[in-house]
Amino acid sequence: MRAEVIRGDSMEETGLTHFDEQGQAIMVDVSGKQETSRVAVASGRIAVNRAVYDAICQGSVKKGDVLGVARIAGIMAAKRTSDIIPLCHPLPLAKCSIDFRLLPEECAVEARATVKVTGKTGVEMEALHAVSTALLTIYDMCKAIDKGMELREIHLERKSGGKSGDFVWA
Repeated sequence: MRAEVIRGDSMEETGLTHFDEQGQAIMVDVSGKQETSRVAVASGRIAVNRAVYDAICQGSVKKGDVLGVARIAGIMAAKRTSDIIPLCHPLPLAKCSIDFRLLPEECAVEARATVKVTGKTGVEMEALHAVSTALLTIYDMCKAIDKGMELREIHLERKSGGKSGDFVWA
């Protein structure tokens, strides 16, 4: 089965760089690009019930340090993004950090990933993958208390570097 490609006058015009002229999926050729410093920041939230929120805050979840384990899982995910997202380039990450903010008024936890690389392609997918995995890890560690948790608002906050320049989510 071939992917259907929406075509303009050229592939560059459509912005669909992961398709060749025949509409087949390809890995983008970055060999001619300049290496630049690139940064991406992504965030998301997990909404939980009061029992889960309190257990995370008190460190009483039976599986252990929820946010510590989620941080490591997010970092590991960023490093392995190209193993999961088929057309992503493997990147030698220079930095990946995962920070959490407890939101008592929303009964939620916010995760924010910052990923840096000097390379020929960006790290947006690595930041998004890191946040998603960190939040899923919180879910996994707390599901014995409540299975009704909800991942929300996973998005790219900002990115810099590369030909397309800076992006800031409004």
